[in-house]
Parts: sequence; structure tokens; C-alpha cells
Amino acid sequence: MNRPRVVSPEEWQVARDALLVKEKEHTRALDALAAERRRLPMVRLDPGYRFTAPDGEEVGMAQLFGGKRQLVIYHFMLQPGQDHLCEGCCSFTDNLADQTHLNARDTRLILLCRAPQAEIEPVRKRMGWTVPWYSSHGSGFEDDLGLTGGFGLSVLLHDNGEFFRTYFTTSRGVDRLRMDFNLLDLTPFGRQETWEDSPEGWPQTPTMQWLRLRDEYS
Repeated sequence: MNRPRVVSPEEWQVARDALLVKEKEHTRALDALAAERRRLPMVRLDPGYRFTAPDGEEVGMAQLFGGKRQLVIYHFMLQPGQDHLCEGCCSFTDNLADQTHLNARDTRLILLCRAPQAEIEPVRKRMGWTVPWYSSHGSGFEDDLGLTGGFGLSVLLHDNGEFFRTYFTTSRGVDRLRMDFNLLDLTPFGRQETWEDSPEGWPQTPTMQWLRLRDEYS
């Protein structure tokens, strides 16, 4: 198996310092993007949507926020009657951490999908997830947001009884939020997928085909 070349500590430090300059430029660019994101216009949402909470109670928009002003929603790909779990959505959810620090900044994170709670509960129990998972079954909420069955991440704001959608991302925008992918991006072999620009001979497999449900890795 090919591997990075071996150099002296001094030569390694020179190469590391050169890369650090580019990393800092990237960090500043991300800060600038975040500043633009904070200034995006908003879309007002109808307050009349109804959802089903994890405990089976029917709730409105305000209850999704759990008393917070900001809400991050991961739109999980679980349709009514779906018999196959999305490895991408499941592995993304595996990466979600305790919300204590998020909550301290008046922000909550939830999962939301179209499947009813009766079909959500077995998945939640199997995976051992504790992140609040709501059902939009029959509400038309995700249709009105332009989601056609795919995954994505929405950010909402609750202000004085009004509800707004402030941000949305999907595809690589979501995958950049994952701790596992970000850690793999720091390693010599990366994510080990064929789309990556890696040296000849690095281990690689087709994109995302290595992902399994957490209890299905051999």
C-alpha cells in the first residue's frame, strides 16, 4: 500500500506551516460566508402547520422550537411505508451530539420526516437516538418548503409569534457538518472515495458505498 513519504521533523514542519497559511485563508473565507449567511433575507412561514411529536402529541410550529428562538431541522429521508433506511441520513444522525451547548445559544436541533411516528419509533429504538424526531405526516410542510423527498437542513427563526425560514442546504452543504467526514478529511487517506484527489495507489472505493447502518458493519 502506498503511503505519504517520510521526511525529517524539520522538513515536515516547513510543509505543515505552508499548508497552515492556506488553512487560515480558508477559515477566514468561511467566516466571511457565515457573515453573509447571517444577512440573508427570510421567508415567512404559515403558523398553522401541525406535526406529531415523539410522544404522539399533535403540536404546532412553536412546539418544534422547544422554547428556543432558533431551530435547525434535519429533513430525514423516511417516507411513509419505506422499508429501507437511508445510510446517509442514519450516519448523519449518528454524528449528532448532545445539544446542551447549542441550547445555551437559544437554538434547538430536531429531525423531521414524512413518515408517521408509528414508523419512526422502531428506527429510533433500533439506533438508540435521543435527538427529538418529529413527523410532518399529512401536513404538507416539507412540500411547501420545496423538498421533494430528499434530505436537507433548514434553519428557522421564531420571533414574537412569527416563523421564518432563514437558510437551507443539502448535498455537500450537509456533509460538511459531519464530524466523521471532517475527521477523515484530516487523515492521510481521507474519506477513501474515488471522487477525492488522492495520490496514486491510495485506498479508494466508490462514493458512499462503504457506508452501513451502525449495526451492520461486520
